[in-house]
Amino acid sequence: MSDHVYKKIELTGSSSVSIQDAIENAVAKASETIKNMRWFEVIETRGHIDDGKVEHWQVTLKVGFRIE
Repeated sequence: MSDHVYKKIELTGSSSVSIQDAIENAVAKASETIKNMRWFEVIETRGHIDDGKVEHWQVTLKVGFRIE
């Protein structure tokens, strides 16, 4: 097994559907330009309320990727 070096970045994804969808949106968009993503950790969850209903989710993640 080789030793690797990783870098962590912070992303914030959003969705009007769900927390999971906000996470998946952030990871999918980042994967367009960042290679070798390996893990994420949720560090903050926020939402927008309108008329007593959750209208929008916003989730901040730390994403780790291997440096080549």
